[in-house]
Amino acid sequence: MANPTGSYDLRDAINQLAQIPDQLVTTDTPVDPMAELAGVYRFVGAGGTVKRPTRIGPAMIFNKVKGFDDFKVLIGLLASRKRVAHLFGCKPDKLAFLLKDAVNNPIAPITIAREQAVCQEIVHKATDPDFDIRKLVPAPTNTEEDAGPYITLGMLYASDPETGESDVTIHRMCYQSKDEISIYFVPGRHIDVFREKAEKAGKSLPVSISIGVDPVIEVSACFEPPTTPIGFDELSIAGGIRGRAVELVDCLTVNAKAIANAEVVIEGEILPNVRVAEDQNSHTGKAMPEFPGYTGPANKSLPVIKVKAVTYRKNPIYQTCIGPSEEHVNMAGIPTEASILQMVEAAMPGKLLNVYAHRSGGGKYLAILQFKKSVPTDEGKHKQAAILAFAAFSELKHIILVDEDVDIYDTDDVLWAMNTRFQGDIDISTITGVRCHPLDPSQRPEYSPFIRQFGSSAKVIFDCTVPFALKAEFERARFKEVDIKRFLPDFE
Repeated sequence: MANPTGSYDLRDAINQLAQIPDQLVTTDTPVDPMAELAGVYRFVGAGGTVKRPTRIGPAMIFNKVKGFDDFKVLIGLLASRKRVAHLFGCKPDKLAFLLKDAVNNPIAPITIAREQAVCQEIVHKATDPDFDIRKLVPAPTNTEEDAGPYITLGMLYASDPETGESDVTIHRMCYQSKDEISIYFVPGRHIDVFREKAEKAGKSLPVSISIGVDPVIEVSACFEPPTTPIGFDELSIAGGIRGRAVELVDCLTVNAKAIANAEVVIEGEILPNVRVAEDQNSHTGKAMPEFPGYTGPANKSLPVIKVKAVTYRKNPIYQTCIGPSEEHVNMAGIPTEASILQMVEAAMPGKLLNVYAHRSGGGKYLAILQFKKSVPTDEGKHKQAAILAFAAFSELKHIILVDEDVDIYDTDDVLWAMNTRFQGDIDISTITGVRCHPLDPSQRPEYSPFIRQFGSSAKVIFDCTVPFALKAEFERARFKEVDIKRFLPDFE
């Protein structure tokens, strides 16, 4: 697969955006990484489920970060679907198709020599007498209530201690001391399976955390089963998108590999049988804002990464995001769309035209499926497609089905379909008592008597399609096709 953008690392991506109007802003005003940085970007371009007022806007670089003279901080790189599409070299409505093709045509990562790896230009080892990760790497907080400084865009890379197969994932990781970081795993994540295997053997799990990488890696890392079963290295998807293998490098202090052109790499080991309270330093009872738009509760017992070293590039750029922002929507949502397309296409080729993991669900809870009924026997297949979508992505909660004449990226158009092609007594299908994502605060017994334990949810299909036999009665008003540039030459 060709790489029309010529981008292979974070700096390539930033240079591209700098050439496009209204896609990147910078500031030389000193900013406090503790709550202030996120507070600024909330207004500039966070979008997503962030508390209003917010909007989708440009990415932003803070050139002066208080307490960290060596670092710049980038936020919001992927907080716009249009921007993601530009960085990936395709149109916004084709992103899921691009990723689906990359899953089917992966290119495995390769390992290069250490002297070629820019991520190891500067090295700080935990054995240094003044080592303190809290003073070395400017992990921000989203709010003043956060449990501590969080790594929100760290590519965690590790290998199965039994098979040697590797995986890359993104998790929330919180600074706990000068050389300890807590890590929260949603149940079932692959690296947590690796950790459990190592812990049962009484061993640590070597890991690397790569921060500030090619944006295709950040999106590829968010694929989940069944599209990427355990043992599938998502870095190979990034290789498939770029048409070139992701380059890794051997870590300096642990038996693990890191992304060679990352801005920052943290090397460490997940310790066996060691747990800490996530908010042991803040005692707020809260963790950080998560994609549903609420601040998640602090976990009372989380695994610990013992940091062995920090390496980074000269003049490093730390990358972060706001938890419930449009950035999360795109990183989680576009792989979700690709997974749904892949599974439905295998079952009923050509029927599902497109999928959008809507921002109101953080890219996880809500999907809009555009389905084309071509013959009478297609009636009912659209609901089958919805059921397959739930299977393709287990954390999905709601699905809205629409016809081919509805713009799935235009919420007004989707709601128009709901208002004119939907009857609540016949067009709702509910599946009760199904596991969903644990961060949905409504899925608890106190909320519904049908929920037996926290984490169980009702999944719902909203059928806003026209019955095939009535399609002729629901044609949209037809307007004359015109050449708009005759009247407005600069119109886009």
